[in-house]
This record gives sequence, C-alpha cells and structure tokens, in this order.
Amino acid sequence: MSSVVTVEIAGQRYPIRSALDERYVTELAAYVDQKMRAASDAAPASDMLGLAVLVALNIADEFFRERDREVHPPTGELHERAARLERIVDEALAQVSVKKAV
Repeated sequence: MSSVVTVEIAGQRYPIRSALDERYVTELAAYVDQKMRAASDAAPASDMLGLAVLVALNIADEFFRERDREVHPPTGELHERAARLERIVDEALAQVSVKKAV
C-alpha cells in the first residue's frame, strides 16, 4: 500500500507517493537535503538544477564505490594493516569504556 509523504529538500516541499516506510522516505529526503546544502555551500552561484545534478553525481559516486567494495573487497597488506589498526582502536575504546563504568 502506498502513502504520500511530504518532504522538504532545499526549501521546496515535495509530496512523495511511495510504498516505502514513511520514516525511511523522510530519512532519504533529509540525506538529499544535506547533500544539496553542501553543494550549495561549495557552489553558491549554481542554480537548483545544477546543484541537483552535482548531488545526483555525488550520490551515484557513493553508490558505485560501495558497490565496487562489495564486488571487489579490499585485499593485500594495506587492508590487513587497516584491519589490525581497527582492532587496536576497538580494544582501546573498550578499555576506556570499562574504566568509565568503574
């Protein structure tokens, strides 16, 4: 069943008809709004269409990079070193959390 959710992006209100959860649609709109504001700050002379194209390219880039990470996960020495560093940071944070709890 679809419903209509009204969202605001870059100062404009849009009624969105979707079968998706309303909170999810609102979250998506907030993300796009955030990207639009960042693009507007970076290119204040751009018109709305130009900003929307920049945002669409940025989100497409994020999607493609994530998709490529899933298809070709990082490997090699650099990945192993990053994983070790992540474990070290996790252990240090766990120790700090334990000390704060005591």
